[in-house]
Amino acid sequence: MSIFLSNSVIALFFVESIALVLLTYSFFVALRIIKDWDHTETTALQYKLEKESYLATTIVHFASFVLVVVFVYFVVMLDDLSAIMPGAMCAAGVVGANIYGNILLLSKLFLLFGFGIWTILNRLDIEQTDYPYLLKKYYWFVGLYLLFVSQFVVQILYFTNISLSEPVLCCSAVFDTQDSLFFLKDHKVLLTGFYTTYISLMIASIGKKPLLSFISGVLYLFVSYFAIVYFFGTYIYELPTHNCPFCMLQVEYSFVGFVVWILLFLTTYFAILPHIVETFIKKRYNTTYKAVAVSGTIFMLLCSYFVVEYYMRNGVFL
Repeated sequence: MSIFLSNSVIALFFVESIALVLLTYSFFVALRIIKDWDHTETTALQYKLEKESYLATTIVHFASFVLVVVFVYFVVMLDDLSAIMPGAMCAAGVVGANIYGNILLLSKLFLLFGFGIWTILNRLDIEQTDYPYLLKKYYWFVGLYLLFVSQFVVQILYFTNISLSEPVLCCSAVFDTQDSLFFLKDHKVLLTGFYTTYISLMIASIGKKPLLSFISGVLYLFVSYFAIVYFFGTYIYELPTHNCPFCMLQVEYSFVGFVVWILLFLTTYFAILPHIVETFIKKRYNTTYKAVAVSGTIFMLLCSYFVVEYYMRNGVFL
């Protein structure tokens, strides 16, 4: 039996195929608009392009929502598929089943960030009568469409190259600290980086500094990922040798992983948004700094809570 024929995988491809068809229509509309758009004209062609643009943006908004739902479904599906894959204990083993797994997961994450940025550009564009950012948002969308098509191809390669007869690595083997970067073995270095990047992010938010916010947001995402996997996550599992970003998504841990990763995603998204948006619109964009401070602080406190709560119950650290 091929895993490609399982009901959950078929459902995934069915939904993404519909999204692909809709986005393909918007892609060709975007190309026509990039070629022929002139807001100062009152021709039949310009009127047609304006109507098509409205439909295309509606489709992209819908597709953006679908991609968020599909991403959550994809992660849950991977965890469910671990039950039929020899050696897998969670989604980590399924993702690592071949060389395409991590590429696919990262591609889906980049698409979420990308479509989130497009949504803001579109909102800023339609708020003004002369649509000043219309061409820029469609250039951005063209790039997103090509990325979506690429990840769709990678997704086909991923699922068609999964073997149900060959064992895969469990998360303990995949995230073994013996094979990790040197600083991951020293929790003091890892925690120093975690709280330092948090402070940098807060300074950028309070001072409304877009470039510092962007750099701090990217660093915070990178450092926080490793901090969760190799330190904070062990307090969620209450086991010092359990290093995994996926197991915390399971019911045994009250799905707390969803809260952790969503907060980290939102913090990063709000942090990088001002610099990227200002690059397009050439003016200040200060809307998300408060959101960065709120989501980033909640995320930091939640991660710290796992450690403090464990120490209060047991009187020792892991």
